[in-house]
Amino acid sequence: MALTNEPTTPYHSAQDALRVLETVARHSAGVTDTELARRTRLRPERLTALLRMLRREGYVTQLTDRAYVTGETLRRLASAHGREGAVREKLQQTLDRLRDSVGAAVYLSRYVDGEVSVTQYADGPATPAVNEWVDFRSCAHATAVGKSLLTQLDPGARRDHLSRHKMARLTSRTITSDKLLLSRLDSQPSSVPVLDLQEYAIGTVCAAVPITAGTTVGCLALSLPLEHAHRLKAAANTLNKCATPVLLSLTI
Repeated sequence: MALTNEPTTPYHSAQDALRVLETVARHSAGVTDTELARRTRLRPERLTALLRMLRREGYVTQLTDRAYVTGETLRRLASAHGREGAVREKLQQTLDRLRDSVGAAVYLSRYVDGEVSVTQYADGPATPAVNEWVDFRSCAHATAVGKSLLTQLDPGARRDHLSRHKMARLTSRTITSDKLLLSRLDSQPSSVPVLDLQEYAIGTVCAAVPITAGTTVGCLALSLPLEHAHRLKAAANTLNKCATPVLLSLTI
């Protein structure tokens, strides 16, 4: 199943958004979009899309004279007091909105101390989370989350991870050859969602996109029941395009 991707990755979108926020923060009295375009050197249509997202997420506010100032979300996340709780709350709000946008359960995962960790997720009655019948930490080889995280590691770190976790066959589609898996990870384009087509669990398909923030490797993923597999391509592309707010919350 081929998946297309926007030329602009979540990482580049987040970097552009940070440029906009830094410029807005330097102008306490407000700055117009015309001035923002001049200072950030972003194309007008690009800047308009970023400002729309930043307003929706509460990072900037537009005054009555159409100038932009920093919003409540940015002030809360930039504050040392209670920052961890504020980041988690903001991420959950973003994941809930993303779940509704893609019509699937969504997951935020990190690679911490050599292990796969699903740190937050959003599901619902119509978008059930995948049944974790085998601990995600022990089956990175079979999940979209695990494979996305492994693609972001250097070759030595990938081999180290696989040496610590036996590549068990979970379904008839599970790759159990470390040579084959490493070859596929090497050839995986960083801008294309990683897939799990019933490799972890029969009846479930998944996709994941990288959202590395600083030195911490992470990814954003979704899962769908097999009867909705025809929506995976569109859902994965939406996930990729909408990952910027998540990455932004992790970066600020």
